[in-house]
Amino acid sequence: MFNLQVNGTPRAVDVPADMPLLWVLRDVVGLMGTKYGCGIAQCGACTVHLDGKPVRSCVLPVSGVGTRAITTVEGVGETPQGKAVQEAWLAIEVIQCGYCQSGQIMSAAALLGRNPRPDDAAIDAAMAGNICRCGTYPRIRAAIKRAAGLPTEHV
Repeated sequence: MFNLQVNGTPRAVDVPADMPLLWVLRDVVGLMGTKYGCGIAQCGACTVHLDGKPVRSCVLPVSGVGTRAITTVEGVGETPQGKAVQEAWLAIEVIQCGYCQSGQIMSAAALLGRNPRPDDAAIDAAMAGNICRCGTYPRIRAAIKRAAGLPTEHV
């Protein structure tokens, strides 16, 4: 039995210790926003926050969470950075197919949590582990800048 804090809510889950957090969130807790992409922590679709830091939930066993607070895309809008990122995503119309976007939003919100005014290099470094098969990278960068209150290029 594991006692998790998911989006501010305590959740007791009776799962194997080696079960990836992704499957705990989706199949046990019922939060479907976090996506399975590659299963080897390379694409970023499964990104969630542990105590505000982005992690790949597809390779993190639930036993590795400990007492750290889990935030998913369903809860990130409750943080100032998450809310700003979600609003900017809509304003810039970042989403095409949308599959990678929960992970993109989670990585962007974590970036703004540690660097509220990132330059292009910081954005590129923070987002490098998130793959978008639709190629919306210019709009992702513009949305991050908008969320940070920085000038954006026309996209």
